[in-house]
Amino acid sequence: MPEALPHRVTLGLGGNLGDPARAMADALQALDARPDCAVSAVSRLYRTPPWGKTDQADFFNACAELRTGLAPAALISLCLDIERHMKRVRDERWGPRTLDIDILTYDELTLDSERLVIPHPRMLERGFVLMPLADFAGEIVVAGRPVSEWLKAADTTGIEIADGDPEWWRRA
Repeated sequence: MPEALPHRVTLGLGGNLGDPARAMADALQALDARPDCAVSAVSRLYRTPPWGKTDQADFFNACAELRTGLAPAALISLCLDIERHMKRVRDERWGPRTLDIDILTYDELTLDSERLVIPHPRMLERGFVLMPLADFAGEIVVAGRPVSEWLKAADTTGIEIADGDPEWWRRA
């Protein structure tokens, strides 16, 4: 990767309204098209049961690795702008959405601000995050353990591979 993109970031993406796979693909393509970002890895695409608020449609989830020159605050602003562009409405916590983009990790940074917490505060509880993240980043250490170890203890009930090709986002 070019030195201009020194930071390794992992993102969690999901959605269950409209065409969430298309929305995630569009978001990844938009990030990859920027001179300050490059998508360097993407997980398989997963179909997952809803979490938290369970009376809604299944979700599609994926994770991606991004190389970026953006600082965390600028990156979360960009992700929120992409969500808004994709018609994301924040009416209900854990409710239905067209697109959700979470910053999971940013290098080895620990950050706890009003706007952003890194590593993502609930990622280690969620099989729908850990399973796709382990597709390409099982070695990343979060809270003292590799992602692959956290995944062994996670509930992955009902999670299915929707597209096994990590290039799904380029074809969508």
